[in-house]
Amino acid sequence: MSIFVNKNSRLLVQGITGHEGSFHARQCINYGTNVVAGVTPGKGGQFMDDVPVFNTVQDGVAETGADCSLIFVPPVFAADAILEAADSGIGVIVAITEGIPIMDMLKVRNSLAGKKCRLIGPNCPGIITPGQFKAGIMPGQIHKPGSIGVISRSGTLTFEVVNQLSLRNIGQSTCLGIGGDPVVGTDFIDCLAAFEEDSETKGIVMVGEIGGSAEEEAAAFVRDSMTKPVVGFVAGLTAPPGRRMGHAGAIVSGGSGTAESKIEVMKECGLHVCEDLGRLGEFCEEVF
Repeated sequence: MSIFVNKNSRLLVQGITGHEGSFHARQCINYGTNVVAGVTPGKGGQFMDDVPVFNTVQDGVAETGADCSLIFVPPVFAADAILEAADSGIGVIVAITEGIPIMDMLKVRNSLAGKKCRLIGPNCPGIITPGQFKAGIMPGQIHKPGSIGVISRSGTLTFEVVNQLSLRNIGQSTCLGIGGDPVVGTDFIDCLAAFEEDSETKGIVMVGEIGGSAEEEAAAFVRDSMTKPVVGFVAGLTAPPGRRMGHAGAIVSGGSGTAESKIEVMKECGLHVCEDLGRLGEFCEEVF
């Protein structure tokens, strides 16, 4: 099984005729994803390889039945692209774009409240159900179908964790990066709840980083609402306080949001915490 996307999902790529959009659309197609449409305003009627291009998401959905969108649109236009996808009936919206202004994302979050759609990202690597469907920029070949869910705030750490799992023959049900920005559409708790409900997911790996309180809130959810084992890892043990490290959301203020404080809360809430990224695969083998 899987969460959010599966082999029956139909992908539409916003910005498909751009350099990044066309490259990653082809990678998704090569993985076996059913890419049914692309959108670039003013280029409707063209094709990207065999994929029809439409002027609007609404046209693409009407013609192809697309239910998932992958967004490769510059930051200044990305918020409008997300809202266009939502207004067109897309159920899962994956925003890869980095650098969307926080005020734009606050408006997006308010606009999406109550709508029947899920935003993953922005500033994320996307989502993959191994062997079934890939909507993102992750290297498909490192993934292996199985029963462990993976959630991460960091794209590159997602890849590292997945690779370690696969090398130890620990397959994954669904893997997704939720994004490292301060305002994202889907958080740890959303994913944990979905994995808890998925009968084929037997355990979860949650990869956090410094900044904010998402990991502490997720740990409390695991303690109160989950029956499946969760392995936790927090990047940033050596990060200096008060300095942003990589992601816009990865900033420590005073004693809040440090890796040490997050790890302490995770342990108190019953997560299996690995503090050495280099042996995370081995650690998961012991837990799962």
